[in-house]
Amino acid sequence: MTTPHDAAPAAHSEADTPLNDRVHRVGSGELDGYTAISGGTVGSKRLWMGLVENPPLSSTDNHHHGDSEAGVYVVSGHPVFVYHDGTGEVRLEGHPGDFFLVPPFVPHREENPDPNEPAVVVIARTTQEPIKVSVPELYRLEAATTPPR
Repeated sequence: MTTPHDAAPAAHSEADTPLNDRVHRVGSGELDGYTAISGGTVGSKRLWMGLVENPPLSSTDNHHHGDSEAGVYVVSGHPVFVYHDGTGEVRLEGHPGDFFLVPPFVPHREENPDPNEPAVVVIARTTQEPIKVSVPELYRLEAATTPPR
């Protein structure tokens, strides 16, 4: 968006601006492994974002992400997010363009049941640390209980 007060910027180098005083662009070919935005790549303090590709016929173990929230955007494929609602496993199939929220400490797993197509997702989480706590089985997270760590 431009306003009448916008003027052509003076010649300026990103190196002249401190990391937390500017907008950052990380191009698709500039990912550090799967990581696009982190403290290490652009100086982020509380946000991590990355691209994850789950191969055909794959599944993670049952796990949670500690006190970190995770937001997931489905780029392609049809990942399935599985959690327990207290009566049994619930399976939520994702489609390109869908968003998911995984709240802190909620046990879940991600699956890609497609035999041919990978599932590609963008993940954003609220910690810099890659917290992944494996659990032997899915269970409902009770609000009144302290989750295992």
